[in-house]
Amino acid sequence: MDRTKSFQISPADRMTGLPTQFFAGLVRKANAQVAKGRDVINLGQGNPDQPTPPHIVTALQEAAPNPLYHRYPPFSGFPFLKEAVAQRYKEDYNVDLDPEKEIAILFGGKTGLIELSQCLLNPGDICLVPDPGYPDYWSGVALAGGRMEYMPLTADNSFLPNYDAISTAVADQAKLMFINYPNNPTGAVAGPDFYAKTVDFAANHGVVVASDFAYGAIGFDDKPPVSFLQTPGAKEVGVEFYTLSKTYNMAGWRVGFALGNPEIISLINLIQDHYYCSLFGGIQAAAAAALTGPQQCVTDLTATYEKRRNALFGGMAKIGWDAPKPGGSFFCWLPVPKGHTSASFSDLVLEQADVVVAPGIGFGTHGEGYVRLGLLAPEARLEEAISRIGKLHLFG
Repeated sequence: MDRTKSFQISPADRMTGLPTQFFAGLVRKANAQVAKGRDVINLGQGNPDQPTPPHIVTALQEAAPNPLYHRYPPFSGFPFLKEAVAQRYKEDYNVDLDPEKEIAILFGGKTGLIELSQCLLNPGDICLVPDPGYPDYWSGVALAGGRMEYMPLTADNSFLPNYDAISTAVADQAKLMFINYPNNPTGAVAGPDFYAKTVDFAANHGVVVASDFAYGAIGFDDKPPVSFLQTPGAKEVGVEFYTLSKTYNMAGWRVGFALGNPEIISLINLIQDHYYCSLFGGIQAAAAAALTGPQQCVTDLTATYEKRRNALFGGMAKIGWDAPKPGGSFFCWLPVPKGHTSASFSDLVLEQADVVVAPGIGFGTHGEGYVRLGLLAPEARLEEAISRIGKLHLFG
């Protein structure tokens, strides 16, 4: 008897209920054009294009032979890395953090964002998520069996959520809320007044705040981004997620942190005790070197993105594509021309201009009418991308 014919794999419900991985389809479309021999300019993803600064690479090379790091690291990470995080937050934001109780080391920021929902949400619990927003917020809520209520981010409110528009019934039931500034995908930034409103809203309704600060180092026009944790009362109601991926071009190194409320940090450490045994010690040593070493590389990187932004918008002005400049992150949130949806415009510029942009609908219902473009190519390539789109005569 051939038993393999009757054997079936039945995935758990949590696997079949996961949202579609939006960027996988985008990559497939782009790769199909590349396979045809086309010169594709891919501005649709959020993968930093610059190398990790040499002094950080050297720190890893020097740490890798250390036998201490060849053994299992402490489950919650080496104290020296958490102390380095606390030092950086003190220097950059004047925020005091207890390295042992208020910092958790993560396998990249994405991991922590997904873990948090599993730490706090029971099946059916409500989580408030931005729309448009980073799709992996949805993944964590789905894995926890929670329900999402969307907070529209619209141009007329500077792409900030309007807490007054959330019904009292929903606000009182919500257990968790994600915010993200500088914002992916809109490039919007938030100031102290917004964060003060956020703390008040969270305290009044018993909602835990998860501030995704992945682009916290990237602010333009001499306006450094503000940390949620700079707000009085922030640590009482939530945590912030920080990553080295964007600040130091360390996306492949997978180093992130959760910072703030000690009870939440304890829960994150607990769930990670069951999943992982922390990061390789050599990477932790290099991450500490990044945080405590010279920060000119961060200043230079931000200046590079600002020059790219300005070059891109200079090209857009020439073809009549009008949009506000982003205040931070390395993303631009651009309206599509009349007669197009975000998906139809994205398909058109890929097929006829060999330029990849991300359709806004992939970030939520309120992303319709926009595309996201990343400043992740040299200025000349960004200008070339806009020139190609201009030849389609869609604007003006």
